[in-house]
Amino acid sequence: MDSYFFPDPSSAVLDAARGLASTWPQTLAVHESPLYLTATSPASERTVAIVSGGGAGHEPLHAGFVGRGGLDAAVPGEIFTSPHNRAIYEASRAVAKPGGVLHVVKNYTGDVINFRVAAERLAAEGITSAVVLVDDDLATGSDDTETGRRGTAATVAVEKILGAAADRGASLDELAELGAAVVAGARSLAVASRAQTSPGTGDPAFALGEGELEYGVGIHGERAVETITAPSTHELLERMVGELLDAVAPGEDGLLLIVNGLGSVTELELHAVRAAVGDLLAARDVTLSAALVGTYTAALDMRGLSLTLVGLQAGWLDLWLAPSAVPGWPAVQRCAPATAGAGRRAASEPSEQSESSGSSGSSGTEGSERGAAILARYAEDVDAAHDDLTRLDQLSGDGDFGDNLTGGLRRARELPGADLGAAADAFFDGVGGTSGPLFGLVLQALATSDTQAGPAGLADALAEALESVQRVGGAQVGDRTLVDALAPAAGAARDAEQRGGVAVAAARAAVDGASGTSSLRARRGRASYVGERALGSPDPGAVGIALLLVAIAAVDDPGGAGDLPSPASLAASAAQTGRLDP
Repeated sequence: MDSYFFPDPSSAVLDAARGLASTWPQTLAVHESPLYLTATSPASERTVAIVSGGGAGHEPLHAGFVGRGGLDAAVPGEIFTSPHNRAIYEASRAVAKPGGVLHVVKNYTGDVINFRVAAERLAAEGITSAVVLVDDDLATGSDDTETGRRGTAATVAVEKILGAAADRGASLDELAELGAAVVAGARSLAVASRAQTSPGTGDPAFALGEGELEYGVGIHGERAVETITAPSTHELLERMVGELLDAVAPGEDGLLLIVNGLGSVTELELHAVRAAVGDLLAARDVTLSAALVGTYTAALDMRGLSLTLVGLQAGWLDLWLAPSAVPGWPAVQRCAPATAGAGRRAASEPSEQSESSGSSGSSGTEGSERGAAILARYAEDVDAAHDDLTRLDQLSGDGDFGDNLTGGLRRARELPGADLGAAADAFFDGVGGTSGPLFGLVLQALATSDTQAGPAGLADALAEALESVQRVGGAQVGDRTLVDALAPAAGAARDAEQRGGVAVAAARAAVDGASGTSSLRARRGRASYVGERALGSPDPGAVGIALLLVAIAAVDDPGGAGDLPSPASLAASAAQTGRLDP
């Protein structure tokens, strides 16, 4: 199968232009030979037309910015290929106003040459034109080359601000001067963890090793000057923001921020990045006046993003906020005043509930010391098994179980007491999905036994946990859920009460029960949606319960626990050999 969903790869750009125009017929029109798009109802106050263009693959740039408040015409080339000078000339000629035509050109050699030739052809017909050259890419900022910086996502800000100014009747010279000033006050920086897929080969355009990041990548898939070991996202953003602020001074109206996806980064990620960048700017006492978040200058399906900062001079914010009617821009708003971390609680900052005893927590007792030891061991084992738990969940669910379990235990260890009661609170209050409440019930029952009877009460605690989980979730043994590990553990613990070794017996039964889910067809939960495709790998929730029982055994009976099979090994083996296919 082809990597991209093009009905006809040979006419993909034309087909996309036709599709866009037919979806927005009152906004823009498509002209097929040569290919360009024009605004159908530009503002009557305009005396100068604005024309831009560039290779396809960057959508919604530029065709998505045609319309009132934006461009008069956009000229798409083939994928990552500059448009032909004839198409630029024809588009400019078609939309030219009495005051001339302004060309907005990203600084790539092919674009620059073809727009220059088109300008000469226009001049030969007596049509005046000027150019705004966008060269905002901080990663190519060396003054040692004639080529200069690349033009990237700041083009969005340039076209929006110039579009509003043109709608107010600005002259060609005024627009050219304004555009040059916006470019001078704007810088962008892009990173990628995976290259875009080449339409020709179906393979990534370049290869990155495990844990590598391309720092300063171009929007055509050009490799950066530097490949780095990927830091944490927060560290990455700190570096990017720091370098951008070294190059961009806030203007009279503060800063404009554009968080731009390069093709396959999700809206969820981009908005989380927006929040983090806002916090970083606020911590530096930098005023953020406006922001735009989304995919506006893509690089096909590149897995990456860019940050753009623009120092807003007097009047620019008003132009940025001016209404527009183009397919690719949302309605923009002024940012609310922000302070560092506003609206969020740091992970290590306890909530009011956590500062008290909590719903099931304990403090200062001998039992809580045992609970703290169990929690520490469990968190360590889960952290080591995180990737394998994630892979197991991907085989039968949505892949979030490893993150949920690890995150809940991490939060628990940050709470006062950091024992099983704290763990129950953390799962009840901070972990979503199925695992949050169900593991919260199990931990709550274990916390009760911890404070009241310690290891001796384990059988009662497991019976209580099983009853609670089945009451809330309805699962029975054989449904391929955590009950298939919890129920045999509760039974084995009860059987061992008289002869001793309760914790080890419960852990061994839990491991065996979890392993047995490999042959079960799920009747509940998301795994039931994939039917027999989950066969051959154990249920991740059951493995999570087995890990918990092994941690308890390691604390209560370290001598006997040494002979237990490791559920972490079970998870690793299943994650490596498990298949979606039956």
